[in-house]
Amino acid sequence: MKKTIKMVLVLGITALLISLIGCSSEKQVNAPIEQPEIQYIEDSESEETFFKQNYSNIYPLTGIGTNEQINQRIFAVMVNNHSTARPQSGLHKADIVFEILSEWEITRYLALYQSELPDVVGPVRSARDYFIHLSNGYGSIYVAYGGSPEAFLLLRDMEMMDYIGGILRTGYADDEFFYRVNFRKAPHNVYTTKEELIRGADRRNYSLTQNVEPYLFMTENEIPKISGKPAKDIMINYGPYYNTSFKFDEKSKKYQRFTNDEQSKDRETDTPIEVNNVLIIEAPHKVIDNEGRRDIQLDGSGRGYIIQHGIVRDIIWENNDGRIIPYINGEVVALSPGKTWINVIPDSPGLEKMISFGIENEE
Repeated sequence: MKKTIKMVLVLGITALLISLIGCSSEKQVNAPIEQPEIQYIEDSESEETFFKQNYSNIYPLTGIGTNEQINQRIFAVMVNNHSTARPQSGLHKADIVFEILSEWEITRYLALYQSELPDVVGPVRSARDYFIHLSNGYGSIYVAYGGSPEAFLLLRDMEMMDYIGGILRTGYADDEFFYRVNFRKAPHNVYTTKEELIRGADRRNYSLTQNVEPYLFMTENEIPKISGKPAKDIMINYGPYYNTSFKFDEKSKKYQRFTNDEQSKDRETDTPIEVNNVLIIEAPHKVIDNEGRRDIQLDGSGRGYIIQHGIVRDIIWENNDGRIIPYINGEVVALSPGKTWINVIPDSPGLEKMISFGIENEE
């Protein structure tokens, strides 16, 4: 009888300890931090408030004036650009988009959302190591679904970055923050939403606020002083199925984006993708495996173009703490208030071979 009582006590204590350890572990992983109210830009504000004027703040990645808080955390989301993934959802709301080759001639996007979040974003695609480094340069919450072997090595380190992804990483299964649609085939059918991004950050105990270092932006009086060659029709030749082009709209003073001559629009709202700054830079690319994946060196500097308000200028880009910054004669080039699209191309064949300007640029 005594042995039985002792056995029951031991089993009871063991069960209690397991329960306490389990609760403690669950609390450590899932307990949300107390988040302040996050205020994103309203659609009605997004077009006409480019210059600070009487506004108390400007959004750090766009220079758009606002009286709202500007300390929203950046979400950096990997978005698919396979031909079967178009039209995409949510790209039109990104403050900055990087377009970079993922494998062979296929490009992929890293969309940075700070001033506003899309209701739907996707298709969400897998990580690459150079996209991860770019995301880290902005202190972002990185969002991807899967990854290359090089990306997995980075993502395996939990302390390296805040990350929401549809892969297992030391016990984290984030599939709950994504869903698959039936109108596209895998792997081009993974999506997420504004609510799921915020919920994922909350569940992972990531802060949703951040003091984002602002870019340098032009004043309204500086824009007419831009001098350079005309650039109203730009073509970036990534390959026969991945030609990116921008056409300058005189009325809006923005560049409308096209893929293979088809205008890029949001799938849900049919909103065109329009940007105020197009930055094209060349960097060393190297194919590293049989899948056509690449090593892309973005930690140095190189040549490029900056295109604003119908004018192109030669620049030198530098990687400053993870951000790609344009320079002319050693001075940082100010961005035009609004959205920015950054295209990275291989330095071989380079700018002269991969970039062309249409005949309508000629005066």
